[in-house]
Amino acid sequence: MTRMVHCVKLGREAEGLEKPPLKGEVGKRIYDSVSKEAWRMWLEHSKMLINEYRLDLISEAGQRIWMTELDKYFFSGGNEAAQPPPDFVAPKDKQE
Repeated sequence: MTRMVHCVKLGREAEGLEKPPLKGEVGKRIYDSVSKEAWRMWLEHSKMLINEYRLDLISEAGQRIWMTELDKYFFSGGNEAAQPPPDFVAPKDKQE
């Protein structure tokens, strides 16, 4: 049976994740309130952040930036995290 959550990103009921995507309290919070669809959206946004900011997710600093952006993306209540870095240029197939 599909697990449903009220997704904080989408603002509606949607299919939930099958398991917490991260360890600890952050993973539990995401599992409880983020849908599969929103998590996929975050992964795409996250790839752009990693590439544009050249984040090294092995380093503590890179992980801290990634986690801060994740928190802003889902839980800060604003849309500021959905904004790309200032110098970001979308690939031609993604531009409107």
